[in-house]
Amino acid sequence: MTSLLFTPIRLRELALANRIMVAPMCQYSAHDGTATDWHLMHLGQFAVSGAGLVVVEASGVEAIGRITPGCVGLYSDENEAALARVVRFFRDYGSAKIGIQLAHAGRKGSTRPPWEGGTPLGNDPQAWQTCAPSALPYGPGWHVPEALDEAGLARIREAFVAATRRAERLGFDLVEIHSAHGYLLHQFLSPVTNKRTDAYGGSPENRMRFPLEVFEAVRAAWPAEKPLGVRFSATDWIAESWDVADAVAYAQALEARGCDFVDVSSGGAAPEQQIVSAPGYQTGFAAEVKRATSLTTIAVGRITEPVQAETILRSGQADMIALARGMLYDPRWPWHAAEALRADAPFPPQYQRSHPTLQGEPIPGNPPVPPPSE
Repeated sequence: MTSLLFTPIRLRELALANRIMVAPMCQYSAHDGTATDWHLMHLGQFAVSGAGLVVVEASGVEAIGRITPGCVGLYSDENEAALARVVRFFRDYGSAKIGIQLAHAGRKGSTRPPWEGGTPLGNDPQAWQTCAPSALPYGPGWHVPEALDEAGLARIREAFVAATRRAERLGFDLVEIHSAHGYLLHQFLSPVTNKRTDAYGGSPENRMRFPLEVFEAVRAAWPAEKPLGVRFSATDWIAESWDVADAVAYAQALEARGCDFVDVSSGGAAPEQQIVSAPGYQTGFAAEVKRATSLTTIAVGRITEPVQAETILRSGQADMIALARGMLYDPRWPWHAAEALRADAPFPPQYQRSHPTLQGEPIPGNPPVPPPSE
């Protein structure tokens, strides 16, 4: 039986060789939002991994939209030039297509990297004033964000548009808007973080208003032939908060506005969340969205085994699989999955001799074939 995981798929005019996506993974290793050699190495290994699509980590659309001072941004010429190296590597050597996730951290910004505790920067010289729908800190001891006024909302909308135009100049194949994990757009969606009394707060429709405005602005700026999608949290894992029904309504609203795919995750809104985590624990959320829309639906979260990934697709829970930590642990996961599922994954020519079917065979041209005798 042909593996569905290794069956091609199209998103608008973008053809993907298979249904494996390397999810955006923050590296906290940029300088003033500018990607470094670490990012070239980190993303470059996935360009030749056999995955169909690789998405660059959450990239702040403005400096205060980053999570930490080490997070990537796409708000300056320097940021743009550094990412051009990454895109060029994909074009010159990779088999995967490359996208970028555009993001704004909101009240969860101005923090230290995870290996330093992920705590607020406080009085650190690198700290900045954060912003959010409402002036509510993420948790005890956290900075109080500034509630966004109309000018602030307009500034952020335009920042997403400007970053989108940079992404187009760079030649990215795809854009994903980050609307999950308690970052700014999710902060508008969740009643835990959005206590506004204007047109952007209150009812679910009002709370969706700003994220949908951002999506519409990005869709208008992004080429019609290129896919645009959204990652969102399907639940806050908090009682009487953002839940799967809300997420389905959001997905339907996105679809009506020209969204091509959704990357279905969960959690992150507030410390009181009670996440029940297990292998594939978010695939049921993806299945709910897939049943209610015609969007290409991507499942993510503790998907580690090839047969598990194949089963998610064959059972109709999702159309694609996104891997994050599993790819960090095994950057050749698609090769190994192809072997397990009796399928083929792209190999760079420099590495083809490592394929299991060729192991033990002599390297072509070594030893050299002697010339014919005269």
